[in-house]
Amino acid sequence: QVQLVESGGGLVQPGGSLRLSCAASGRLFSIYAMGWYRQAPGKQRELVARITSGGTTNYADSVKGRFTISRDNAKNTVYLQMNSLKPEDTAVYYCNSWPSTSNYWGQGTQVTVSS
Repeated sequence: QVQLVESGGGLVQPGGSLRLSCAASGRLFSIYAMGWYRQAPGKQRELVARITSGGTTNYADSVKGRFTISRDNAKNTVYLQMNSLKPEDTAVYYCNSWPSTSNYWGQGTQVTVSS
């Protein structure tokens, strides 16, 4: 069983940066492709970025060039560096495997971009 705990969210002004972390339990973390997802109020959850076990990354067009996903398998942690944040990035951010696994959803971390 894998448990995922997201952290690092907060309130930031437009143009600012945040770094999200996702700590995973379970010794099989390194074999999973992982993703960061987000859900804005009134919208469906969407995939923001994903990273394979080997480190290959892929991004949604809306965040390409601004967000960077990375992982540290020794620490069982996946990160999302978010730069040049925009108000439309406001959402609850979650990590999960990619494709997502219904049992792995955690509480998420709130990111609010506002002046």
